[in-house]
Amino acid sequence: MSIPDVVDVSSDMNEEFVNFNNRIQHPVDNLDALGTRKAHEPFDPRICARMPVDRYASEYNMNHKHRGLALIFNHENFDVPQLKMRAGTNVDCENLTATLKGLDFQVHVYKDLKLRELQKEVERVSQMDHSDSDCILITILSHGELGYLYARDCQYKLDVVWSFFTANHCPSLAGKPKLFFIQACQGDQLDGGMLLAPKDRTETDSSSSMTFKIPTHADFLIAYSTIPGFYSWRNTQKGSWFMQSLCHELNQHGRKYDILTLLTFVAQRVAYDFESNTPDIPMMHQQKQIPCITTMLTRLLQFGEKQNSK
Repeated sequence: MSIPDVVDVSSDMNEEFVNFNNRIQHPVDNLDALGTRKAHEPFDPRICARMPVDRYASEYNMNHKHRGLALIFNHENFDVPQLKMRAGTNVDCENLTATLKGLDFQVHVYKDLKLRELQKEVERVSQMDHSDSDCILITILSHGELGYLYARDCQYKLDVVWSFFTANHCPSLAGKPKLFFIQACQGDQLDGGMLLAPKDRTETDSSSSMTFKIPTHADFLIAYSTIPGFYSWRNTQKGSWFMQSLCHELNQHGRKYDILTLLTFVAQRVAYDFESNTPDIPMMHQQKQIPCITTMLTRLLQFGEKQNSK
């Protein structure tokens, strides 16, 4: 069906025909929420970011000159009275630094920053030119509770950090992976686990090219050490369960598997290989943990070999 070359707009029939035809050609997307929609914003080439890979590519472009920055915000000591020193976090920080350098990241470590200092550094990095980088990675090692993390002096929400790196705020990272790893509690609930028997176990067995838009929040991955509402465990000598497992998988298979496969194995390692050992506090003894992954990635991400990164 096509619109006639000449339409008498004074005719109710013709007006209805034009409206119907427009609905066919331009269907309306409605919001699943209350409120009004903003008018459609015209395309502005001045705020158009360059896509680093073909529109329908299955993998991210990890062949830029540099792998990218890795920021580690390590919190051991706090000014907040009820927060204890996080013994063992420096082990996490050292292991993660070595692991990420091994994957060609340029690592920067920040110790016990106050929130204002943390925000200032994140904003500075977001304003840098990341055109020659594959991605960016940010790790926060700290105390936390449901919906909040702690800087040295106060609590804050994670979006205070990652919102600086959305495509509209950091165009040179548009279409590139933005990876966040969070080692912190998300509450005070405990996971006592569940005993499972092997599948074949018996009763006597004792063994055990054109311009297009992308969402501004696309290409993020946020990996939490535990699920919302629950404790996250840390060994005072070996470091946290999550960071131990993450470093192990990245060291062993970091160039072999894509990131979501790696994180599946990280979750498996945390779930099956760790159990709390606090016999003096029976309620906390023999507890379990499972990481939680939130992904807005739109392609496969794999850390291949890189010759030029320093």
